[in-house]
Amino acid sequence: MRVGIIMACTECKNRNYTTDKNKKNNPDRLEVKKYCPKCKTHTLHKETK
Repeated sequence: MRVGIIMACTECKNRNYTTDKNKKNNPDRLEVKKYCPKCKTHTLHKETK
């Protein structure tokens, strides 16, 4: 049930993080505030395909 996902910054569209999630518990796209090294600040990161 766990699937690997890639997190991308919403401001610069840079793909920074990889993680996994349980599709049964979280069917919608994941959104987390994380540090973006390109923007050099904490920004919202969304799940990409």
